[in-house]
Amino acid sequence: MGAITNDWLTAIGDEFKKSYYRELYNFVKAEYGKYIIYPNADDIFNAFHFTPLSKVKAVILGQDPYHNVGQAHGLSFSVKPGIDIPPSLVNIYKELHDDLGCYIPNHGHLEKWARQGVLLLNTVLTVRAHQANSHQGRGWEQFTDAVINAINQQDRPIVFILWGRPAQQKKKMLTNKKHLILEAPHPSPLSAYRGFFGSRPFSKTNEFLKSHGIEPIDWQIEQAPF
Repeated sequence: MGAITNDWLTAIGDEFKKSYYRELYNFVKAEYGKYIIYPNADDIFNAFHFTPLSKVKAVILGQDPYHNVGQAHGLSFSVKPGIDIPPSLVNIYKELHDDLGCYIPNHGHLEKWARQGVLLLNTVLTVRAHQANSHQGRGWEQFTDAVINAINQQDRPIVFILWGRPAQQKKKMLTNKKHLILEAPHPSPLSAYRGFFGSRPFSKTNEFLKSHGIEPIDWQIEQAPF
């Protein structure tokens, strides 16, 4: 497993010393030794590498990493260039187009968002190949709750984008009045038509940021030169 070395270490470094994390570390290490696990071990903490705590403007909370070949790389909803765009991200792009007029790109790599301060955080950070939710209940949730708590304590305006019930269950942790919480159904094909489409999270995020004198997010993902 990679290491976190930026300002997140100050905020959540104590988690690495707790007994639950030692058990989690040993479990994950054993899993990588016995099974195909996603993402690659060096990519587990990419959300933190790409988006330091001091730079977080918005949080998009996912649940489980993608579990098919080559998809997961440590950012919620994102896949590497050259990988087919998953159905949920297809719907995210549709809403982005309808909301802000952004064209739909030819790939699903969302690193540009992360580099601008959008923390793309899954509540569980690893998964067995082709076995959704296989690493739930092993300790990742406690770790990412500590992450959410650290963001909640930041004394500046931040947007939390909660899609679907698992993400919305974290709402009770979000007690800072400076922050904006945006809720909608999950963008998966099973639920996107129940209110995800038309929820306008991207423009609402930017309007909130601009109203507080914060540089808005450039949500346009450019085409990849395949």
